[in-house]
Amino acid sequence: MQIRLDGRVALVTGAAQGIGRAMAAALRGAGARVHLADLDAAGVAAAGDALGVPVHACDLSDRDAAHGLVADVMAAEGRLDILALAAGGVRGQVGRPIEEISERDWRILFEANVDGAFFLAQAAAPHLKAAGWGRIVAIASGAGLRPSLTGIHAYTASKHALVGLVKQLSFELAPHGTTANAVAPGLILTNPATHAQWESYGPEGQKRVLGTLHTGRLGTPEDIASAALFLASEQAGWITGQVLSVDGGRL
Repeated sequence: MQIRLDGRVALVTGAAQGIGRAMAAALRGAGARVHLADLDAAGVAAAGDALGVPVHACDLSDRDAAHGLVADVMAAEGRLDILALAAGGVRGQVGRPIEEISERDWRILFEANVDGAFFLAQAAAPHLKAAGWGRIVAIASGAGLRPSLTGIHAYTASKHALVGLVKQLSFELAPHGTTANAVAPGLILTNPATHAQWESYGPEGQKRVLGTLHTGRLGTPEDIASAALFLASEQAGWITGQVLSVDGGRL
């Protein structure tokens, strides 16, 4: 099966590094015209230079910024077909007892992992409905399906919320030709936070984690990007409201 997205326009968030950048490369390789967005202005500029695509530095947890981003892409391209939503993360937090979590600790991870996805989908929905074709692919997490190895309450709760948002978007948009799905990665070493998490396990802990995976290895950003590319394709047109675990066969 060859996936081609010639003529389609994709907006990829969280594209400065890791999974988002790999998704952007995969979509561009399939022929889509791609726009990158990230809070990290320098990082997204470097990614845009490497891929030869336009970039947008913005805070997507701000509703006006998210809606403005969609308006900018529409003004530049005249269409928007694919939302590839990889923005989010733990924002430097680590697992702690629930008694130690501040209100800001809680809310900032919902801003990072849920708010931007909602605001972008809200802004894009009228265009997707009018076009009668679209794809929304959100990067959730295994933490959106079960308790997280990170021990971060807000991260787990926000990724569960993102999964719920994807299912609700499917309910509303699929009758108009737009599918909405999520990819739930296992542990992928994509940034300083995930590398620090992995190193914190130590050699024995790392061995135990690998022992829980059928494949016996950690995944790569490209593993996740390949799954997202399929869900963004024409061939995945009857798949919607689903969460695809891409985790090496976690036990």
